[in-house]
Amino acid sequence: MTSPRVLVVLLNYRTAQMTLKAAQAALADMPKTAELVIVDNASGDGSAEVLGQAIKDNNWDAGDRVRLILSPVNGGFGAGNNLGMQAGMSDGTKPDYFYILNSDAFPDAGCLAALIEHLQAKPQAGFAGSHVRGEDGVAHTTAFRFPSIAGEFEGAARFGPITRMLKSSVVAPDLPRTTTQVDWVAGASVLVRASMIDAIGGFDETFFLYFEETDLCKRAADAGWECWYLPEAGVVHIGSVSTGMKEWQRMPTYWFASRRHYYTKNHGALYAAAATVARLAGGAIHVVRCKLTGRPTHDAPRFHRDLIAFSLGLSPRVRTVEPRRALPEKNT
Repeated sequence: MTSPRVLVVLLNYRTAQMTLKAAQAALADMPKTAELVIVDNASGDGSAEVLGQAIKDNNWDAGDRVRLILSPVNGGFGAGNNLGMQAGMSDGTKPDYFYILNSDAFPDAGCLAALIEHLQAKPQAGFAGSHVRGEDGVAHTTAFRFPSIAGEFEGAARFGPITRMLKSSVVAPDLPRTTTQVDWVAGASVLVRASMIDAIGGFDETFFLYFEETDLCKRAADAGWECWYLPEAGVVHIGSVSTGMKEWQRMPTYWFASRRHYYTKNHGALYAAAATVARLAGGAIHVVRCKLTGRPTHDAPRFHRDLIAFSLGLSPRVRTVEPRRALPEKNT
């Protein structure tokens, strides 16, 4: 059987050295029929020059094993990965699979082989996602159910009786211990069937950051494709390096925009409004319980006020980089 052709897409935004480490890890795990494209998402900090020089110094450009693509502007996660996928293989042909890997994610030996083997064995599988763990070995939740009104209420309330009552709607359930079909997987390390992308389109570039992989998996599911989580395909993920999320004081405006777009696009404006009401109602229960017990809420500062303000058309003032569109939006 002919070995599948895989295009690894690695998106960089102002993390050149971290991206190079991720590239080294990917190259060590890639089959001979795979190529890697690094997309610099208009970093503007010299990343492009650092990456280009490193590719030459390491002789990675021999046989076009590694290519560097420069995006003119930072259009976000989806736009950057679309640009990488659109590049195709160096000989102008299309790959069988795209492997989307975060710039701060490092696949274990055999990770990519396990993902490829799974999609090869299941023709209706469009996605195969990894088991992701932090540097401390603690697993990250990366396999989910689709967001819903009930899921918003349960997730915000964080109250045992409510969770048990709405068990089937919990968006982030306990990670499966065996290979399991799920609704969607996080985009830190995921193998994507290229023929599926041809059929349903790439990422919706309206999403600057967050909910873009949720939306892609939802569109795939609606078209009959499956999404799988593979615990044996391990990846170490530092997390939030390029977004700076660990330093945010409040949730950025584009998180609220992405959330609203996901619900409105997939379920309609009334459903989106109901999901927000459910989120606020669940959040109120959580806040009251925390006040009664003296525990911190662990919510982002001013989260509920910012959610209300955004829902009313009053964009919250958040210290973050504003999203900019990279490529013409595609009809997906």
